[in-house]
Amino acid sequence: MLRPSLTPFLRLTQRISSRSATTHFGYEQVPEEEKQKRVHTVFANVADKYDLMNDAMSVGVHRLWKDYYVQRAKPQPNSKVIDVGGGTGDIAFRMLKQMQRDPKGDGDITVFDINQNMLDVGQHRAESDPSVNLKKLSWVCGNAEALPFEDNQFDLYTIAFCIRNCTHVDKVIAEAYRVLKPNGKFTVLEFSQITPVLAPFYDLYSFQVIPVLGQVLASDYNSYKYLVESIRMFPNQEKFAEMIKDAGFTDVSYENLSLGICAIHTGVKK
Repeated sequence: MLRPSLTPFLRLTQRISSRSATTHFGYEQVPEEEKQKRVHTVFANVADKYDLMNDAMSVGVHRLWKDYYVQRAKPQPNSKVIDVGGGTGDIAFRMLKQMQRDPKGDGDITVFDINQNMLDVGQHRAESDPSVNLKKLSWVCGNAEALPFEDNQFDLYTIAFCIRNCTHVDKVIAEAYRVLKPNGKFTVLEFSQITPVLAPFYDLYSFQVIPVLGQVLASDYNSYKYLVESIRMFPNQEKFAEMIKDAGFTDVSYENLSLGICAIHTGVKK
């Protein structure tokens, strides 16, 4: 037990330390507790136009990336899947179509997102698509850093174009490890570091074109400026792979897509 004379001092030190903790929001340094609020606002603002903007920004290539990502993830008919940051359903619907090829399969997908606006868009899309078996989908709003699930629940964890927006990426990976079953698979699709030869051209497009598209198509310049900056602040392929290994995953690997514009990372819980 702490000596009474030291307790007030240590409590004051802890409060000062917690107040001084900062992280990046794009290129801006902000208090850690503020980043989650700002990210929430960004995606609440872009939810209705999210898929349209993805098409415009990538000239439709994001659909090919997602198709390939799901092929690599290989969800099985009996898989218990959690798709984190998957509010609009883009990844979940692709996986569900694969899983439904065996009508006897009892697998299901939990679509998990911190932003209810994004989940609302996904649920509306699911209800409007007769090919989607609604009974195999559940929608949960929460924080990827503190998943509301028991240990060893899922066979497959997917997270696409989301993890870079989280305040503590290491906590997200640790939670993924916790909720996966032994031999469960962790898969990430995320923007990454492009080959250096093309970097100047990519930067020109990213910083000069994408925010303007955001303004024209979604009346939101700043949200898309943040999305561009957030990509530059995310660890490169090698560093992110090391973070996955540090969380305890084995068989860690990554594959670059479109010369490193994005990458698929995988690991297995042993």
